[in-house]
Amino acid sequence: MFESVLVANRGEIAGRIVHTARAMGLKAIAVYSAADAGLPFVAEADEAVLIGPAEPSGSYLNAAAILEAAHRTNAQAVHPGHGFLAESAAFARRVAERGLVWVGPPPLAIARMGDKINARNLMKEAGVPVAPGVWEPVPDAATAAEEAERIGYPVMVKPAAGGGGIGLAAVHDEASLRKAFEETRAAAEQLFGRGDILLERYVEGARHVEVQILGLADGTVVALGERECSVQRRYQKVVEESPSPGVTPALRERMLAAAVRAGEAVGYRGAGTVECLVDPAAQEFTFLEMDTRLQIEHPVTEMVTGIDLVEQQFRVAAGEPVSFTSAAPRGHAVEFRVQAEDPESFLPGTGEITVWEEPVGDGIRIDAGYAEGTTVTRHYDPLLAKLCVHGDDRAHALARARAALEAFHIEGPPTNLPFLRELLDRPEFADGTYDTGLVARMRGPQAP
Repeated sequence: MFESVLVANRGEIAGRIVHTARAMGLKAIAVYSAADAGLPFVAEADEAVLIGPAEPSGSYLNAAAILEAAHRTNAQAVHPGHGFLAESAAFARRVAERGLVWVGPPPLAIARMGDKINARNLMKEAGVPVAPGVWEPVPDAATAAEEAERIGYPVMVKPAAGGGGIGLAAVHDEASLRKAFEETRAAAEQLFGRGDILLERYVEGARHVEVQILGLADGTVVALGERECSVQRRYQKVVEESPSPGVTPALRERMLAAAVRAGEAVGYRGAGTVECLVDPAAQEFTFLEMDTRLQIEHPVTEMVTGIDLVEQQFRVAAGEPVSFTSAAPRGHAVEFRVQAEDPESFLPGTGEITVWEEPVGDGIRIDAGYAEGTTVTRHYDPLLAKLCVHGDDRAHALARARAALEAFHIEGPPTNLPFLRELLDRPEFADGTYDTGLVARMRGPQAP
């Protein structure tokens, strides 16, 4: 095992990784931007290095500055967290070229799965179900219209690069398709540097379910259960739970087996997620994408399996065996993303946090990126903290969640805590029958 690790990220995920590193006796090194100097993760690390200004391009996306910080602190490994450079094959290669341990999948696996069209083709070859769609980039709106007629409406229009639902649009006719195609291509060029577009069949009333996989140092790939991720706004996840209330035992078995095949097809190592779209009526699923990193919602898997995924990432990266023998689930876990945003419009908010009171109690876990007296700026994702709860079953977990959300008190910037409390009162969430259209139904057809 290496003796020190540099965490190339910020906020709650940086603090999360620092916590496990220190528990394992590793030296934890943080990097931070000028805007983040006062955040908890900086103080919690054994050493912290200022790497640049608030703008991500000058700090958390500045590979040269991060690698220089690793050199100055004699770091032996780099953990990228999620977001920023976590799924950059080029950065992973540069880390390895410096003689450092990359705590993540092989660069080739990142590159192969980073292109959604290439990923679709690979998954089809591996026997993983994929939705009807295209097998190469769509060059223009006219071709997109032709392909959509072949596929059948509704269709998803999404960038071939990137992830997390960014730039995705679901359309039901040619006029909306042409508009979405141009908007998505422009967004993809701006955000990802390339405008390649993918079209796939969209399933109305679908659920978004993902499988956590772990590629071991000996080449074995194991599945650690699934997570329900259908509570979304702007195609971004807000609440996740495990196990999924919409997946039968038979479907679960097929999804986990397919996820293992997906990991094996690309020689996967470390933690990753295979995301799927589930048709609850037909109890069928299709591959969406593979996230070649640790997911924001990984705590729900940790809570139901008792497995520290960051510890396993460290062990796999060091070429060591994992520390568990069974991943049998226990009980039910739910994660709520507490965001600095208006609870009605979901527009991000900023400002100093003047009050921060966390809930405490059995089955409650808080992964926080901020604290009282810190400031939320416009430069980063509005995620403040993750409130995670575990119970003996789903009803028990939701009861604990209700009490925890009522006790979570933040003042300063607006937060989505009122929305999360409202969510618990929705019958379709309470009984587990919800799908990806839930938030739109709560906020009306024009909801973002």
